[in-house]
Amino acid sequence: MELVCPAGNLQSLKAAVDNGANAVYFGLRDDTNARHFAGLNFTAKTAHDGLRYAHDHGVRVFMAINTYPQPSNWSRWQAAVEQAAGLGVDALICADIGVMDFTANQFPELPLHLSVQGSATNDQAIRFYHRHFGIRRVVLPRVLSVRQVEQVVQNSPVAIEVFGFGSLCVMVEGRCLLSSYATGCSPNTYGACSPAKDVVWQDTAEGLETRLNHVLIDRYAEGENTGYPTLCKGRFEVAGKTGYAIEEPVSLNTLGILPQLQSIGVSAIKIEGRQRSPAYVGRVTRVLRAALDACTRDPQHYQPEPDWMAALAAVSEGAQTTLGAYDRPWQ
Repeated sequence: MELVCPAGNLQSLKAAVDNGANAVYFGLRDDTNARHFAGLNFTAKTAHDGLRYAHDHGVRVFMAINTYPQPSNWSRWQAAVEQAAGLGVDALICADIGVMDFTANQFPELPLHLSVQGSATNDQAIRFYHRHFGIRRVVLPRVLSVRQVEQVVQNSPVAIEVFGFGSLCVMVEGRCLLSSYATGCSPNTYGACSPAKDVVWQDTAEGLETRLNHVLIDRYAEGENTGYPTLCKGRFEVAGKTGYAIEEPVSLNTLGILPQLQSIGVSAIKIEGRQRSPAYVGRVTRVLRAALDACTRDPQHYQPEPDWMAALAAVSEGAQTTLGAYDRPWQ
């Protein structure tokens, strides 16, 4: 299985390449990608430098153009596709039908991958995108069990990529509404959940508070670990009790089921985290590289090493990991 790693900047790209990525994915410094945060992503120069570094090391490069343009700003998405083609990236990761149609017609030689933001969870949806736009790979949303993933793989006309490690969200990818409700900026069009312009941190007598467009998201006691404020992972008072009313901070970790994913025909394992640091990218890539190599050598006797699990737990949200929707034993 191919290891696909995040690159939020040039340093992260190099960390992924140096620690064993087979492919890296990145976006431009605008709202055409779903990690539109200040200080992240690539300019024309750093994209060129990153592409050259990756290709010099035999690593493929995918560009994410996976948000949804509106009639008034279509020109930015068109320009992003043209820039990707000019750079010579190995594939585009897209979600919007218009973007895929433009790419397929103008640059038919440029491979298309369907983004997780496209929210395709069955082979009929995949066949639609394959038939009309010639997609070559699909990134599945993190809502399917291993058995359901297997059914998709068996019937899909293209390769299947799944997430192997990183943050989870209660929303189905491509269908988030909470951040849009609070800020007026949809993650699907603006490219960011909890836009930085709406985030405020403030020391108060009750603790460090974080707000999203004046909505209180969380309050931290002195010395308590803090996280980036999102509505789905905030703590709220419900029925007289304060806690994670919607979702607890936790990270997906598939080390324990890599042989299963390999045996059912998954083509690629993806690490979430373009918003993370180069140190995070390097550590997680290194662990997943070692695990995938061990799984490939001897899947029958493969077991996750305690050191791998500890390394991933240390960078997991809430210091917790889970198999998420993959683990549904009642199926």
